[in-house]
Amino acid sequence: MVSASSGSGSGGTVRPPVTGRPRDTSRDMAILDATLALLTEVGYEQLSMEAVANRSGAAKTTIYRRYRDKAALVAAAVEHRSHATPPEPAAGDLRGELLRLVTWLGRQIAEQEIGLLGALFAGMRSDARLAEEMRRILRRDEAAMTDALLRKAVRDGDQLTPRAAELFAEVAPAVIVHRIVVAGEPCDEAFIEHLVDDILLPLLRSS
Repeated sequence: MVSASSGSGSGGTVRPPVTGRPRDTSRDMAILDATLALLTEVGYEQLSMEAVANRSGAAKTTIYRRYRDKAALVAAAVEHRSHATPPEPAAGDLRGELLRLVTWLGRQIAEQEIGLLGALFAGMRSDARLAEEMRRILRRDEAAMTDALLRKAVRDGDQLTPRAAELFAEVAPAVIVHRIVVAGEPCDEAFIEHLVDDILLPLLRSS
C-alpha cells in the first residue's frame, strides 16, 4: 500500500510502501527447538502450545498464527530437525549404491534421540492428524532416498521387483532401528553388508 504525504513544505513526496514487520526467523527457530525439547521430555500427549510458548518466549497467539494445531507444530519441528540429504547415486552398481545409502541411513537413525522417536510413535497412534503429517514427511523422505537410486539401477540393466521402493522403505529402517534400539549394537560395516547382501538385494531384485 502506497501513501502520499499530505503535502506541506516540499510539494508532497511519495513515501515508500508500508509493509508488515518481517517474520522473525530466530523466533521460529526458538519455537521449533522448544517443541522438540518438550516432546522428548514430556511426550506428545502432555505437550501443549502454552508450554512451547513459555519455553520459547513466544506468545501463544504467535504460535497459533504459524501452526494450525499441535500436530502441524510437531511436524514442522521434525522437518526443521531432519535436513540431511541422502547421497546422490554415483558410478557404482546397485550393491555399491545400497551400501552407501544404508550406511547414511544407519548414521541418520543412530543420531536420533530415542526419546523423541518414542514420543512421535506414541503420538502417531493417538492423534490421526499427527500420523497424517508424519506419513507425509516419511513418504517424501523415502522417495528422496530411493527414486534416483532405483531409476539408475533400471538404466543399468537391473531387473527390480515392482515394489522395490516400498520394500526398501518397509525393511531397511526397521532392521536398522532393531539393530540400534533393541539389540543395542552399532551399524558397523559387517552389519551394513549383511543387510544389503542377505536382505535388501534378494528383496529388490526380481527373481
